[in-house]
Amino acid sequence: MIRIDLEQIIRWIPEGARVLDLGCGDGAFLATLRDRLQVQGTGIEIDPDNLEEAVARGLDVIQQDIDAGLCNFSAQSYDAVVMAHALQVLANPDVVLKRMVEIGRETIVTFPNFAHWRCRFYLALKGRMPVSRVLPYSWYDTPNIHFCTVKDFEALCASLNIQIIDKDMVGASGRSWLATLWPNLFAVTAIYRLRQQR
Repeated sequence: MIRIDLEQIIRWIPEGARVLDLGCGDGAFLATLRDRLQVQGTGIEIDPDNLEEAVARGLDVIQQDIDAGLCNFSAQSYDAVVMAHALQVLANPDVVLKRMVEIGRETIVTFPNFAHWRCRFYLALKGRMPVSRVLPYSWYDTPNIHFCTVKDFEALCASLNIQIIDKDMVGASGRSWLATLWPNLFAVTAIYRLRQQR
């Protein structure tokens, strides 16, 4: 079963599109895009084991550190640039986000919302960094180095002149009206569709 944020990404990508998947992992999602939508996909991955699995799926994957830059891609060379649940692990998420909207006609980003009420409650009640199904790491071994909220992300987009075309919010048990009405408090995962301001 595919994650709900990935299902939303699929809805936003047109059939036959050229897609760049940043932090593609083992390539399972990029392979789904290829099989369902006949996209021409390229993945970027740094982990050698994930890279090997992605190549075994018949995908075009480049081993590259996203934080080191994406200068090997020209402007508007992809229909969509996707980064699912990887923004918070980057050293320079603002630089990467700005480059993503240059490379793609549209950009789709998903990330865990660290302002979700359960995170707030856990921290207030226990006095410790939250650990959950969505955030399963302890503070000392987490890959997450930039904790981002829905409000933080929208402020970043505004400061970088990035237009938010669409957004969707996922609550703890899937889509909910609470996550839609008060995303910063009730969304577990935020999904954004973006483009360069025109």
